[in-house]
Amino acid sequence: MRFRSLLRAAGLIAVAFGAAGCGVPGPATPAATMEPLRRSLSLGGLAEGEPPVTVSYLTAGDPAAARLILVHGTPGAADGWADFLADPPPGLEVVALDRLGFGESGPEGAVTDLADQADAVAALLPDGSRPAILLGHSLGGPIAALAAARHPERVRALILLAASLDPGLERIHPLQHVGAWAPVRAVLPRPIRNANAELLALKPELEALRPELALVRCPVLIVHGTEDDLVPFSNVAYAEAHLTGACRVETVILDGADHFLPWNAAPTVRAAIARAEGMAC
Repeated sequence: MRFRSLLRAAGLIAVAFGAAGCGVPGPATPAATMEPLRRSLSLGGLAEGEPPVTVSYLTAGDPAAARLILVHGTPGAADGWADFLADPPPGLEVVALDRLGFGESGPEGAVTDLADQADAVAALLPDGSRPAILLGHSLGGPIAALAAARHPERVRALILLAASLDPGLERIHPLQHVGAWAPVRAVLPRPIRNANAELLALKPELEALRPELALVRCPVLIVHGTEDDLVPFSNVAYAEAHLTGACRVETVILDGADHFLPWNAAPTVRAAIARAEGMAC
């Protein structure tokens, strides 16, 4: 009976995540077609004495061109960007990673520290011979912003796509605390388990990020839908107010658009990528 109760609780949490929009729409391109594009690299341990961590990623496009790095939200995986990999924006190499704790990247458990996540993104930045554009969707937004802040000489432009940046707007559903209880957590699917841990830790992580946003130096393009009920549209004003060191900040407002812009507003996202590629200080 106790195990049945745990499964019921786990099911309720999974339903809650779906109702909250974590059961996201997806690309038209089948995920299986992405496997020939898969690569991996090894990072050092996330803490002293810990084993190396594998970062899995997909790559397509022109390997000699500027690199576009796509950073997914929570939960998520690299193959959520399959449409952009199957048909890469012209004149770019496209790289989409499985963030730490998701897809085929390690570790098994959640990595809630935005700095650790940003370090994994930074490991995919090309050397100084090629520029990079970072695009972060949802929780991938603050991760991409932190990578741009800490590596200003290697990032040409930053795109914040429905990005969650304002700690004052973060809300926790009561069931998320149930999901953090060890017996329930143990029976949750890995993506939901790790997403729950990330969201529970996000508010203080965003508070710590606030001063670093001023260290972003590259042009920034903010794209957000007015009907986003997962990451409220008022995140735009917060981003504009705190990206004070960026040489340019432009905002694209999508009237009536929801949170799932990579799939529901793909042409706009592609236009934003083309716009960011041409932005200069």
